[in-house]
Amino acid sequence: MFFKATEENMEMSEKGNGQRSTDPLLPSMYEKDIAQRLQRTFDYVLVANKENDDEDPRFPRRKAFLDALKEKRFQVKEIVYDDKTFYGLQAPREIFEDYQYLLKVSDSCNWCGDEKGITQANRIRIIHFILYNTGIKKDDGGKEKLEELIQKGVFQTTFCLHEKKDQKLLRAKWAQWSAVFKDQPFDDIKLYFGEKVALYYLWLSLYTKTLIPAAVLGVVIFLYALAFFNTSSLIKEVCESNITMCPPCDKRCGVWQLSDTCTYAKVSHLFDNEGTVAFAMFMAIWATLFLELWKRHRAKYVSSWKVFDWCEEEEELIMDIVNDPNCEPKRFIHSYWRSTLVLILVTVMLMVILGLTHALVVFRVVAAPLMSDSKWEFLEAHANTLALLMGAVLHYITIQVMTKVNRCVSLKLCELEKLNSVAAKERSFTVKMFTFQFFTLFSSLFYVAFFLGRVNGHPRNYSRLAGFRLEECHPSGCLTDLFIQMAVIMLLKQTINNILEFTVPWVKSFIRRKTAKRLKRQCGRCYRKACRSEQGSVERCDTCKIRDWLRNYHLDNSDAFSLFNEFLEMVIQFSFTTIFVAAFPLAPLLALINNIWEIRLDAIKMTRLERRLIPRKTNDIGVWMQVLEVIGVLAVIANGLVIGISSDFIPRLVYRYHYGPCSRGSPSTDCMEGYINDTLSVAFLLTEKIGENKYNHTFIDPVLRNQVNVSQCSYRDYRNTEDYSLTPKFWFVLAVRFAFVILFEHVVVVCKFIAAWFVPGSPMRVKNKRLDDKMKRLKDELREKRYGKGTVV
Repeated sequence: MFFKATEENMEMSEKGNGQRSTDPLLPSMYEKDIAQRLQRTFDYVLVANKENDDEDPRFPRRKAFLDALKEKRFQVKEIVYDDKTFYGLQAPREIFEDYQYLLKVSDSCNWCGDEKGITQANRIRIIHFILYNTGIKKDDGGKEKLEELIQKGVFQTTFCLHEKKDQKLLRAKWAQWSAVFKDQPFDDIKLYFGEKVALYYLWLSLYTKTLIPAAVLGVVIFLYALAFFNTSSLIKEVCESNITMCPPCDKRCGVWQLSDTCTYAKVSHLFDNEGTVAFAMFMAIWATLFLELWKRHRAKYVSSWKVFDWCEEEEELIMDIVNDPNCEPKRFIHSYWRSTLVLILVTVMLMVILGLTHALVVFRVVAAPLMSDSKWEFLEAHANTLALLMGAVLHYITIQVMTKVNRCVSLKLCELEKLNSVAAKERSFTVKMFTFQFFTLFSSLFYVAFFLGRVNGHPRNYSRLAGFRLEECHPSGCLTDLFIQMAVIMLLKQTINNILEFTVPWVKSFIRRKTAKRLKRQCGRCYRKACRSEQGSVERCDTCKIRDWLRNYHLDNSDAFSLFNEFLEMVIQFSFTTIFVAAFPLAPLLALINNIWEIRLDAIKMTRLERRLIPRKTNDIGVWMQVLEVIGVLAVIANGLVIGISSDFIPRLVYRYHYGPCSRGSPSTDCMEGYINDTLSVAFLLTEKIGENKYNHTFIDPVLRNQVNVSQCSYRDYRNTEDYSLTPKFWFVLAVRFAFVILFEHVVVVCKFIAAWFVPGSPMRVKNKRLDDKMKRLKDELREKRYGKGTVV
């Protein structure tokens, strides 16, 4: 076997005079790789604080853990440097031979090709599993594993080592800004970081490319609205209006002129026009096409990587046996009491998140009238808009805080479930974390989209919250409020997150390198070419080892959450891009720009600023695929409701063909002339002067409208002047709204099914290649049975 030869060669190098073996039986094609293996004799490093052994109560447990590793024939190299003790670990070749054999006889993992040779990424994954599943006995009879030992300070940290040559290759081909518009080397990423990281970048690359047509169409929709910016009759009606609007709050708020909001009406037209309907339908179908194209793209690569039928749970069983041949399988456990408890706790957590959304609504409701009463003219004039912006910023801060809370709660809930495999725990954690994050990010947006301005009551009977009147929509529509909320959150989240993602690891690494004690020359061998060159074959001395270990130690820590965080960020962005895209057609463009930089930023971070991620072998993006499919369904429902309920598309359509001038046979006039006035109702109020340029307005019963000091104002609704009851026009428009939502969703769902059927999930080339591989494998097995291994017939 290849690794057997490698290990024997290493032993000869250690025992002999330090010169490389020239065994002619060693295959020449592996010589280059063997030289690297000879240099890196340790795959993993444990770090502990250096303490006085006699006084440190943690030392016996540390020694017991290292002894447990030695019982498994691990080679342990201890090097003390400054105030740290480093333990280099190397696994015996028998572990990998057992792993290869079990792969060959397994049901789902025997196609990967690992039974013919183990890559460095696979070595790291196997060693990582064994380390974290090795334990020492506790007083209560249980086992104390490495994760618990790290939490208690027995060890400070643990990490696998970057390979300098491969790291430099990835930096040159991938992890630099000059490679922004180059294709990514997915095969090299897979060999270095494992299939899971490679599939993340493969998915992100396809997602970014498919965003190009969506971004282009979104810009076209925006430019279409901009082209009719100054010619729209609706904008002219607002800007040239002499309509007096009712006070927006109870105290100290005066009447105002509709023409004062000319700018707001123009902005509303940019994101609430006929083009957004077509764009929303396009994005719903785009989401389906993207997922189907991803299935094809993934099938092509996982087939070439020989992991098409890979099963993570089965590999975990294999590694359990490799770690402990006498182990027992982790039984499947299901408890209705435990499931009920988890369900109750999830519901409680969701109620807490909705409570925070309620608090944000209260803030906006309270902030607007308070700023209207400000002495500063700017605050008084733009109170509602500023309250909306402040609410969006506060929402972003809430998101950042709740992200940490959601993670802790999700982890605790997964512990309660007592799942039997790492893959099952990862799936459960992903679903819970995404659900909590989705509610945290989108609950406020759902309020703005579907409740703002629709539950605020009417004059003389306004709905109140904390004693204050609820917010109202602008006469031009509510969609602009949703756009502002989305734009602020999306821009802040993407910009600040990208800055922090890059600067925090860089600053940490910089500070660690600067504060670390400079490594001094300790022996003459340290500067020999054979000792420090990547092409050398001599076992490196302790100084060279510790230099390499320190280089990795000073990098920022990476863990199981590192890749999860990247996936979560992108899936949340996918949600923003699809669910409320009818209110924000420029969302795909912002996502495209962000992703172009995100790919290289993540690449630089993983290869230069962070410790090496533990490679994971898989054949898909896991439960994220189901999450994306759910988002695709939600996108259809949400966009249908936004267009039908939130936007003014349906009221405008009804007015054009049923109530407007054109419906009465007046083709010479603009069909939308008088629309704004048609959507307003009239109320009567009594005005009382309470100071210089300050008045108190009180809504009165319409029967008293002929009294002195009584004036009238307008507000947005379909209500009778006499008793504020809803008019037949309101019910007609509402019926058309619901009819449109049902029609929109059925048409889009049918289109999604057709698109999913039209694009096969796996290319025919891949299916035929797998068919040929299976045929060849079966023939080889039969030939081996009949004529013996290695026989050519």
